[in-house]
Amino acid sequence: MANLATFFWGWLLGSLLLGFAMGWIAVVHRGKAVSKKLSRWLAVLAAALIGVALARVVPGRFGYWLDLFLIMFALYLVGCAVGSWLRDWVVSRPMPPGSGSMPTGSGSMPAGPMPSGSGSMPSGSGKG
Repeated sequence: MANLATFFWGWLLGSLLLGFAMGWIAVVHRGKAVSKKLSRWLAVLAAALIGVALARVVPGRFGYWLDLFLIMFALYLVGCAVGSWLRDWVVSRPMPPGSGSMPTGSGSMPAGPMPSGSGSMPSGSGKG
């Protein structure tokens, strides 16, 4: 394992950063969910691959690739988790205590129509 980390550190870092980016995007984009049947099948497949790697059933180059794949996939999943957690932490804004989820309109804005020229956009073009 140390040999994999030493030789492929760039690829491992890349999979971590790619997972981070995908986790960041996944909070915004809600894609179609995976069915329960497919998710169970994928979990069994992942457990079988980890078992094969730990038992060293696959020898030589293919076993080396299997170990590398599992490490890269684990780092990708860690990056996804950290990216989505960080995006949620950055984007979410805490509500002040006692305030509802919708603004009540009792702020500093006047209740009536806004007078002309008092909008947030400047009224002149600024060209003199």
